[in-house]
Amino acid sequence: MSIKYGLIGLGMMGRHHARLLREVDGIDLIAVADAMGDPHGVAGDTPLLDSVHGLIEAGVEAAVVAVPTKFHEEVGLALAEAGVHTLIEKPVAHSLEAATRLVDAFDTADRVAAVGHVERFNPALMSLRGRIENGDLGDVYQIQTRRQGPFPVRIADVGVVKDLGSHDIDLTAWLAQSSYTSVAAQTAFRSGREHEDMVAITGKLANGTMVNHIVNWLTPFKERLTVVTGERGAYIADTLTADLSFFENGTTEGTWDAMTAFRGVSEGTITRFALDKREPLRSEHEAFRDATLGVRNEAVTLREGLETLRVAESAIESAATGETVHL
Repeated sequence: MSIKYGLIGLGMMGRHHARLLREVDGIDLIAVADAMGDPHGVAGDTPLLDSVHGLIEAGVEAAVVAVPTKFHEEVGLALAEAGVHTLIEKPVAHSLEAATRLVDAFDTADRVAAVGHVERFNPALMSLRGRIENGDLGDVYQIQTRRQGPFPVRIADVGVVKDLGSHDIDLTAWLAQSSYTSVAAQTAFRSGREHEDMVAITGKLANGTMVNHIVNWLTPFKERLTVVTGERGAYIADTLTADLSFFENGTTEGTWDAMTAFRGVSEGTITRFALDKREPLRSEHEAFRDATLGVRNEAVTLREGLETLRVAESAIESAATGETVHL
């Protein structure tokens, strides 16, 4: 028996959601909605409505929200009140207060609500988390991320911290299985918009792991890297290609003095892992579907999305005040 789904928001992300909602087993896309129409022609034979209330009246049991961030609260609250399981694109909301109201509403409605932090479903990061959890790296010292590229025309109402940086904040806490305790940040505004387009964040997690994130929309090439350094070496995950490599600390003594001087560790074997490269967004939809069915709980919860937003807001505050923010 299929779950009756609705999709609201038919923009750049909405079109990808529409494709997968038609392909994933156990899902029946019965209606789509967008107040601005259907710019990418994704509706097809599916009824095209103009509001969340139209989706609710169509009898949806679950919904995907891919509208601009400033509308997440309004749309999400309406779905919660109607008792509809909901997957909201990240960031969860435009403010901590709005995110908190969404969490409370879905708790009251006793419905599954998730946030689209799709990087958790990237094959490279899923494999990396398992290896860290298994102790393959030993003690984890530092997690670094770089998420850089050209400016995306799809973004209108948030800056680079909430749009891109929220991915790195979420995946870092998830990989380490630890929350942030402090963040310090610097931002830049180079493209004439009211929101920041470049940020450098440093921070610390509750388990002692150091973190740093380089995120911007001002780089003429696309980069999505996560580097985890620990006592046995370093993992590098490229989430653009879903590749994972392990640079192992060496166990042999060097004989060339110029190359061995001032090195705390030596270079060892480099391993590139063969991974099953499934599309992350498909895996995210399967996890949300299974959460609504009570089969497994791997979807990113609204409360987790709220904590990610809290760290993002703290980074913006730090950049504005010049002070480290303690969470």
